[in-house]
Amino acid sequence: MATSLSKSEIITLLAEKVGITKQQSAQFLEELAALACQNAKDSFTLPGLGKLKLKDRASRIGRNPATGESIQIPAKRVIKFVIAKAAKDSILAAK
Repeated sequence: MATSLSKSEIITLLAEKVGITKQQSAQFLEELAALACQNAKDSFTLPGLGKLKLKDRASRIGRNPATGESIQIPAKRVIKFVIAKAAKDSILAAK
């Protein structure tokens, strides 16, 4: 089974593919993450990959799995990442 890439592996691969230093690659990833966090409230799109956005989730009734008792789950804001159609098609076709 394949393992996921670590941050250092991503930095190395990105540096080799683009032809920049590992330090520049690491700085790019850090800036991209910071930019995504700053702009997520308005929605942040990574072209070809997907969109990061905030969504309001309504309050609902759930169950305590230990006791089976009904409980009220409060409304809250959550972060969602919606995969772009091109990325989804590419990933699913690779199987």
